[in-house]
Formats: sequence, structure tokens, C-alpha cells
Amino acid sequence: MTSTTPVSAPANTAPRTPRPPSAATTAPTARRSARRRELGAAGALMTPFFILLITVFLIPVGTAVWLSFFSDDQPGLGFGPERTVFVGLRGYTAVLTDPTFLGGLGIVALYCLIYIPLMVIGALALALLLDSGVVRLRATAQLALFLPHAVPGIIAAIIWLYLYTPGLSPVIELLGKADITVDFLGVHTVLPSIVNIALWSNLGYNMVVFYAALQAVPREVIEAAVVDGAGPVRTALQVKAPLVRSSIVMVAMFTLIFALQLFTEPMLLGQSTPMINSRFSPSMYIYDAAFTRNNYGLAAAASVILLIFTIALSYGITRWTNRADAAEEDAR
Repeated sequence: MTSTTPVSAPANTAPRTPRPPSAATTAPTARRSARRRELGAAGALMTPFFILLITVFLIPVGTAVWLSFFSDDQPGLGFGPERTVFVGLRGYTAVLTDPTFLGGLGIVALYCLIYIPLMVIGALALALLLDSGVVRLRATAQLALFLPHAVPGIIAAIIWLYLYTPGLSPVIELLGKADITVDFLGVHTVLPSIVNIALWSNLGYNMVVFYAALQAVPREVIEAAVVDGAGPVRTALQVKAPLVRSSIVMVAMFTLIFALQLFTEPMLLGQSTPMINSRFSPSMYIYDAAFTRNNYGLAAAASVILLIFTIALSYGITRWTNRADAAEEDAR
């Protein structure tokens, strides 16, 4: 009978503990987790913006585009009930062939040619003066220039309407005592009068924008220009102004966008002068079509055309600015 000798188990039979993951394994996981947290935070911060964008821009624009393809029609020689019919691009054709709408575009174009250069140059000049230290009581001067912007646009128009109206205006009365006759609401002066109201309301605001940009200009650059012999005017025009060019472009583009929507000033001044009719500007044309003629399809088509025109001009300014910056960098 054979006997079996038991085989002794190896001494190291204790269970093995799992090896901790290496740094090479945990690094991608940590990066993905951090990336997810960043995307979640960005989404949470951007959600209010997208809600407002959809609510106050995309939905109204989509509604306007939809309404522009329809019109109210009365069959039966005008004795039948009104019905909404699809007219396609007929509303756009009617707007683009309407001489009153095209005339309003021409008036707004002339308004922009006068208003935008005066606004940008005037606001930049005031900001440069404040930044140079020539003006004393800088904070008081900023507040005084900014206060007109705090006045609502309709109130500002009423104030200036009072100053433009003969028999009421103390300015016209004072000029009359000096044998100077000025009709601020005449055929040749009504547009400059509207420009004056817009400048009074918005000059201080844009001055503050330029002044804030000038405060970010490195003082070392200005000191170097002074050491090189540049005077105050040369420093302002050749050193400071080029360094705030992005702010100049931004102010010019926003001023253009608001100028194309000219409405409040001529609407109120039109109560006192026959030089301003109900379709003086594209925005007034849209208002007249919607609330006077009750032609919502025509008003929607005019709104879409004005929107496309505004976007095209803004895009053109942006492309031109980018090309100028690229050309300047290549020249360096």
C-alpha cells in the first residue's frame, strides 16, 4: 500500500491587493471629468442668454418672416369676409418698389452720413480731452456729459421739440432779438435738428466707452511717445487713437444699427412740421403699414428687409475691419 505525501502549499498564499491605477491611466479620466464640468458650467452660464436670444430675437424674426408671406384679402369685390391668403414674395416686391420706402432709406442713409462721423469724432475727442488731464473736475465733467443719456429718448425729443417750436422756444426768441431767423423744422434744417437730438442723447454714453478704453492703454507707451518728443495732439491722434481702434469700430457699428432704426425723434417732431410725414424713415413706414393701414404682411416684409439691410452693413463693417487689421499685421 503506497502512501501519499501531502504537498505543502506555498507560503505566499495571501490574497493580493489590487494595484492602484497608474498616473497614465487616471490622467485622461481626470481630463474628461474636468472637461465635462467645464461644459456643464458653460452651459449653465449660457442658458439665460440663449433663452433671451430665442425669446426676444429668433421667435419675433421667425414670426415676421412667416407673416411676410401672407396678406388679408377680401373676395367678392370687397363685400366678402376677409381671409388670409398666401402671397409669397409679393409683399417684398411691394416694399422694394414703393417710392416712399426707398425715400425713407435715402433719408436714413443721409442721416447716417451726418450723424455717425459727428458721434464717433465728437465722443472720441471728448474722451481724449478727459484722458489728457486738461479738463479739471474730470468726474463731474463725465457725469454732466453722461446725464443726457439717462433721459428717455421720447422725453429728450419732447424737450427739443419745445426748443424748436416757434412761439414757445426761448432759443428762437433770443435769436429773433438779434435779428436772426432760424426755422429748426424747415425743409433744409429738419434732418440736422434730428441729428442734434441724437447727439445730445448719446454723445456722453459713447464718450464713456472711449474713456474706459483709453484707461486701458499702457502708460509706458504714452510716456515713450512723450520722451520721443510727441506733443499732446500728436500723442492723442497717433498713439492713443490707434490703440482704441477696436472700440471705435464697435461704437461706429452700434451707432449705425441704432441710426437705421430712426423712429422716436421724427415721429414726435412730425407733429409740428409738415416736412416729416408718416413714412419719413423705414421704421415709421413699418409703423404706418401695421397700425394705420392694418397691413401686417407688408409691415413684416419691410421689417425683414430692414433687418437684412442692417445685418449686411454690420457684416461689411466687420469684414472691412478684419481685413484692415490683417493688412496692418502683414505690414509689420
